[in-house]
Amino acid sequence: MRIRLRLVRWIPTALAFGLLATAARAQFEPYYLRYNSGLDVQPVFEGWTKNADGGFTMHFGYFNRNYAEAPTVPIGPDNNIDPGGPDRGQPTFFYTRSNRNAFSVTVPADWGKKELAWSLTVHGKTDKAVAWLQPEWEISVPGTDGASSTAPKNQPPTLTVSPPPPLAAPNSLTLTARVTDDGLPKSRGRGRQAVGQETPPILQGPQDAPTNVPQVAAPVRGRAAAGRRQGVSLSWIVWRGPARVEFDPASVVPTEWLAEVKATFTKAGVYVLRARATDEQLTTQRDVTITVGGPESAAAR
Repeated sequence: MRIRLRLVRWIPTALAFGLLATAARAQFEPYYLRYNSGLDVQPVFEGWTKNADGGFTMHFGYFNRNYAEAPTVPIGPDNNIDPGGPDRGQPTFFYTRSNRNAFSVTVPADWGKKELAWSLTVHGKTDKAVAWLQPEWEISVPGTDGASSTAPKNQPPTLTVSPPPPLAAPNSLTLTARVTDDGLPKSRGRGRQAVGQETPPILQGPQDAPTNVPQVAAPVRGRAAAGRRQGVSLSWIVWRGPARVEFDPASVVPTEWLAEVKATFTKAGVYVLRARATDEQLTTQRDVTITVGGPESAAAR
């Protein structure tokens, strides 16, 4: 009888601890789980600047909540800007995690209190960024660092990109760009590596891990290179297109102002690739469009 009494007393206690542990896991799981895919992409309004002609420029970025999936959302009902849209220059290919200063939209001087909204639907969830001329959201023009008017004024790099020829996937080609710069600002050697969202997370699992299983993030040489004070550099991204393109190297310092990068395509479609030349203070961008055919197009040639 005594043994039974002890068992009766022990069972409720064990159940209580089990319920508490389950409740604790349920409470904290949403905060530490990381997802390869299946989540939405949040557009972000980052602020506005006033232009010399009296108009205004609205600046946007986005936050892709996935750690591996880079979704493509064509211009249209699921990726539109209103008013004046649906196409006002926004991306259709979305890299993972935080992507700041992705693009800008110019509005006229008489904009007043009107709103500019970017709506994006991914995996059935619609997110929106609404921009308006809130005084507190005015930001500095990129490249103005408070230097005196007598100091040399930095000019953005010049960038010329050779139009790439069409090709069939899977295949690679060499992207050629010519970059010149005024040598400003002066290089200050190595800076500190960025931390936080700019640092790729250390996760477990292979590249083709199943949905919602964390994976090892591939090294992002472009971001690592951006953390160094190395003068002018060039990088490429997919701005619009059906799939990721691998760029090798991800970021390159031009040699005698010439920069060559190997681009590898795995899926057919029309791509808009964006080249970015930066002197670490000012950036110049150029877009090129390339048509990538399927295996049948290669056979036809």
